[in-house]
This record gives sequence, structure tokens and C-alpha cells, in this order.
Amino acid sequence: MRGTEGPMVCGGRAWAALAGFVVVTYAVAAVGALASSNAAEVYASLDRPDWAPPAWVFGPVWTVLYATIALSGWLVWRCADHPERRRALAWWGAQLALNLAWTPLFFGARRYDIALLDIVLLVAALVVTIRLSHRVHRAAGLLLVPYLGWVGFAMALNAAIVWREG
Repeated sequence: MRGTEGPMVCGGRAWAALAGFVVVTYAVAAVGALASSNAAEVYASLDRPDWAPPAWVFGPVWTVLYATIALSGWLVWRCADHPERRRALAWWGAQLALNLAWTPLFFGARRYDIALLDIVLLVAALVVTIRLSHRVHRAAGLLLVPYLGWVGFAMALNAAIVWREG
């Protein structure tokens, strides 16, 4: 079975599921926001490399990325008869859980080293998620590519901070 072909769940149930994916994904964002209420202060206090973006960039970027994460999961979910659907959704959940853990580790606990381990695992989980999602629904995999790029950049920034903070 190829990417976007295959049976799709239609009607209100599909839209309700999309709403569910949006709620779950943005709940991760909300938990991150609660865990990082002092993020601007922490970020400003860090010994950051010159290529680190200004703090105001993160909110708009993550707002868009969380939307693509939710849409990707929903597109995979809609392909009910695809044999890889269940694995793709399990990895989608795993990457979201790792995403959820990073902000409290980095900003809340200020454990930059453990946050780095978490984000390395997030990148690995995201690569698997993209591969599986792409098999189920081509667009679902492609929607996650910018997320992987941003998380890869964040991983490099996290590593630089660990190195500089010593």
C-alpha cells in the first residue's frame, strides 16, 4: 500500500479526532509553558553561542510546529487499514513524550546534560516517526521534516550550552 491511498475515516468522527490530536499536542506545549515560566530569564542567563536565536523566535516557531505535529498524527490515524499505522502512531506518541520531557528538564530543573540526552533520543524517535508516518501517508511524514530540522538545531544549541556551561 502506498502513502496517501487506502481507506479513510470520514465525517464528524474524523474531525473530532483531529481536534483530539490538536488538544493532545498543544497540551504538551502548555505543560512546557508551565514548566518554563522563567524561560526568558534562564535563556538570557545562559552562556549561549553567537548563533543562538533571540528568545522571541521560539514561541512562533513552536506554535507552527505543534500544528504540523498534530496534523501529521491525524493523517496517520485516518489510514485505519494501513499495516504500519499502529507503529507509526506509537512512535508519534513516543516523540511527543520526549518533547514533553525536554522543557521541564532544561528550564525547570536546569539539567542541561539530561535535557541533551532527551533531545538526542527525541531526534532518533523523530527520524523513526517520520519514516513510519511517510510509509502510511506521505504528507504525514513530510509535515514532520521542519520539526526535525528545528529539533536538530535545538539539539546543537543544547549541546553548545552544555559545553559552554561546563
